Amino acid sequence: MPLTCILIGAPVDTGQKRAGCLMGPAAYRVAGLAEAITALGHSVIDRGDVAPVAHPPMAHPNPAVHHLAETVGWTEALAQAGEEAAGAGFPIFMGGDHSLSLGSVAGIAAHAAALGRPLFVLWLDAHTDFHTPETTESGNLHGTPVAYIAGRPGFDAFPPFPAPVPGAQICHFGIRSVDPAEHAALLETEIEMDDMRVLDERGIIAPLRDFLDRVRAANGLLHVSLDVDFLDPAIAPAVGTTVPGGTTFREAHLVMELLHESGLVTSLDLVELNPFLDDRGRTAKLMVDLVGSLMGRKVFDRPTRSF
Repeated sequence: MPLTCILIGAPVDTGQKRAGCLMGPAAYRVAGLAEAITALGHSVIDRGDVAPVAHPPMAHPNPAVHHLAETVGWTEALAQAGEEAAGAGFPIFMGGDHSLSLGSVAGIAAHAAALGRPLFVLWLDAHTDFHTPETTESGNLHGTPVAYIAGRPGFDAFPPFPAPVPGAQICHFGIRSVDPAEHAALLETEIEMDDMRVLDERGIIAPLRDFLDRVRAANGLLHVSLDVDFLDPAIAPAVGTTVPGGTTFREAHLVMELLHESGLVTSLDLVELNPFLDDRGRTAKLMVDLVGSLMGRKVFDRPTRSF
């Protein structure tokens, strides 16, 4: 069924310390994201880039935390933009570092609550992002969205998360870097942890289909958050948080093809693309190709590339 895809630029660069992610939305536009979607029979509305709500500087008891006021402002603005877009079509948030998901998923959660349907979250990432502002040692708030989504305490500076998502409705997929504090906290939850060891042993298909079966049985909405570092850095170098051993080209496309076939995905984040670190737009083009697979492109439709 054709979708109305609503592109929302989120040039967020304050959730970590390596500059460049603010160029992500422009890179996706240049790499032909809208054109790739419309070529598959869907329509696209580009709502431009969101601007954060302005706040005066905020202090935090954890001195490592930085850019707190800016991150809160982005969260508020993206939550509003996401809730509005979810009521009108299929939101695609073009980032921007992963702290944008503090706001994008909040907006989608508010929409799901208004519909009376459960929200499920598939986190395609090398990292669990389960710190809180109180536990982070780096102070990088791009490592906190899943904790916020799941309703962990420690986010007093942020708007209360609308309808926190139960752990059983969150799936980490492709994880291969977890801090000890995050690991200990995750053991107290029902969040599904399909790390690379699980995927090596069971393959890509079985654990993903198990999770999708749960979404379908609950008549849930499914938000997918795709971090560039879900991919192996050998094929996707444009990210400031590279972790070896990520998914291959075919594994990543298989995930997207299975998500398309499920018909369950209702919103999408594209995060952590840093064009400054890219090689002739290679990573941006790959991410656009992956969106194409999510939107229905099959493997035999792929054009020949020059690299």
